[in-house]
Amino acid sequence: MHQQRIQRVREQLQDRGSAAFFSFSPADNEYLTGFRGTTSAVIIAAREALFLCDFRYIEQAKIQVKDYEIEQITGTFETRVGERLAALGVGEAVFEPTTLTVYQLETLRKAFEGTVESDHGIVGRARERKSEEELARLRAASHLAEQAMLDLVAELKPGMQEQEFAAMLEYEFKRRGATGASFPSIVLFGAHSSLPHGVPGTKRLEDGDIVLLDLGCVHQSYCSDLTRTFVFGTIPPAWFEEIYNVTLSAQQAALRAVRPGASCKDVDNVAREMIREAGFGDYFGHGLGHGVGLEIHESPRLNMQSEAVLEAGMVVTVEPGIYLPGRGGVRIEDLVFVTPSGCEVVTQSSKELKVLSA
Repeated sequence: MHQQRIQRVREQLQDRGSAAFFSFSPADNEYLTGFRGTTSAVIIAAREALFLCDFRYIEQAKIQVKDYEIEQITGTFETRVGERLAALGVGEAVFEPTTLTVYQLETLRKAFEGTVESDHGIVGRARERKSEEELARLRAASHLAEQAMLDLVAELKPGMQEQEFAAMLEYEFKRRGATGASFPSIVLFGAHSSLPHGVPGTKRLEDGDIVLLDLGCVHQSYCSDLTRTFVFGTIPPAWFEEIYNVTLSAQQAALRAVRPGASCKDVDNVAREMIREAGFGDYFGHGLGHGVGLEIHESPRLNMQSEAVLEAGMVVTVEPGIYLPGRGGVRIEDLVFVTPSGCEVVTQSSKELKVLSA
């Protein structure tokens, strides 16, 4: 598998006339090598495939990394990579611009006099289309997080704090075999639910509160992401049911639009237009979704600016929302696999408005 990924990078290097690719990105390096660690470097050239790590990871690398020459290094990774590129006689080396800091680039250039160019997507394009093994891991991560959520919402009690429930979720992910949360769990009660990416705080759960849960876990290195919005005890006034039903209808329409060849911008617009026509266009200000894989936010992006086109094997979220400041909000999110004939909605829990027992 990793040998095939090395070959794909080499083919792209040949197409653009570059001699080597280098990376310090943990996610890209895991994709290319199988190494699950936070600090490493990879160099791929026409004949060489080098994996660099320090003392902390050398034993782990020898177990996980195949098809690469493994080297233990000391000192600054960027300097060592620059030296290796120079030793290989590389004229031009390329990197993913979204994964490198200015400091890293400047440090590398002190040790390497050749040309250094960015190539957005040299690994990211391959990561967009998941293999069957990757899809299986994503499905397992999604089901683990979703079942944990469904089991725990039954334990919500009056007086429980947002941050308390977030901690319960993240503990439960690990207890069930996940590495951890794929992002800090969003747990928002009552009017706090109008904050699209609000941070759980000390707000205590009360009868009639909206309960917005956005969560996911990492399982076998792959992330999951889902959002459900509930109410606790008493259903809020009619305005809430209205925005819930509009959000759900918009999400269902967008899911029907997900298929190979569909423009990500057009899929976003399906949901956005429905929300706008219902009078809530000003209250849906984020993109409809994003890719998910080794990282929680990957390409492609489903938003108004996206130029991407969906392909079979891609994995995206579909997550419209309506957020009324000071009152509350709704978001409904599923994890979706793009299939040759349409899409598979991986998230399985009901999206009908559910009232949790007080």
